[in-house]
Amino acid sequence: MQSFVNVHPKVLREKIRNGTYTGRTSGCCRGYVQANLVILPERYADDFTKFCQRNPKPCPVLEVLDKGDPRPKFLAADASIATDLSSYRIFKKGELVEERGDISDLWQDDFIGYLTGCSYSFEDALMKNNIEIRNITDNHVVAHYITNIPCAPGGIFTGPVVVTMRPIPEDRIDDAYRITGQFPHVHGMPIYHGDPSRIGIDDLNKPAFGYPPTRVLPGEVPVFWACGVTPQMAIAEAKPDIVITHTPAHMFVCDILDVDIEEKLCEQGQQ
Repeated sequence: MQSFVNVHPKVLREKIRNGTYTGRTSGCCRGYVQANLVILPERYADDFTKFCQRNPKPCPVLEVLDKGDPRPKFLAADASIATDLSSYRIFKKGELVEERGDISDLWQDDFIGYLTGCSYSFEDALMKNNIEIRNITDNHVVAHYITNIPCAPGGIFTGPVVVTMRPIPEDRIDDAYRITGQFPHVHGMPIYHGDPSRIGIDDLNKPAFGYPPTRVLPGEVPVFWACGVTPQMAIAEAKPDIVITHTPAHMFVCDILDVDIEEKLCEQGQQ
């Protein structure tokens, strides 16, 4: 992964597309926005749009693609959401049935793709302010947890909020809130810090999705951000015929710098 820290996203997407790179994207293309992905048939789009609108912390929408077109118009040039993620998840009737690196043969004319903000996008800003990102230091995926915090329902879609956890020194917690609060479209400031049991997390050593936990050292506090894996919990509850998502930690890497995303979204008319 380290060889992709400073490359342009287009270079990484090309390597993903031709199968040269199949790994996770945390720490890749440092300073560029990364996005979560949900693809579903048009008949579910109104409900999913409502779900995102009512849950902007875990589901901040960056771009909704045109029906039947896998090419983003705003976030990346010469890209396709059908080929340019290193791993996809295919859900049928709410069940995860397959993970794979290309979904071109599954593409349908009625598919609509949603690209939503990812917390990887603010990690560079934290590091530039001398706040360590432990999962990058340790070269593993940030820990994901399912909370007892309910999402607001959007039609058929409902479920718990998923969070990511990063340990932050106690004297830097206010800084972490301030820095990430500048990026509301990539989850923004944390939703909670402190005792994990207060949000339904019984054991930090047992994160969801099987990822290894992040070390919490003396003087550090677990800090939790809303996570774009949240829709996958709602998909399991709703059981639509077919939905395709990113595999956690295998994101769509965009051409827009994280420091520019809020301004560019305003220019696009998104508040």
